[in-house]
Amino acid sequence: MSAVAEVLSTVALNRDPRSSELPTCPVCADSMVAAEGSAYVSDHVISYLWTCDNCGYGFVTKHAIKQRFLCN
Repeated sequence: MSAVAEVLSTVALNRDPRSSELPTCPVCADSMVAAEGSAYVSDHVISYLWTCDNCGYGFVTKHAIKQRFLCN
């Protein structure tokens, strides 16, 4: 069985860093609960591999991480 993957870019604008919007499958619209895997692409980018439990479609999302500094 061959796998098909698509890269989807996600950008979170001014969101609470503790909250997240989980993706839905672009093929069957089923809710995705947890990524199958993740990898650091660079210092500020992480990619996640998602596979739909309902239809088997796979895709990758990339997330840019903003570095936050705490001041005492």
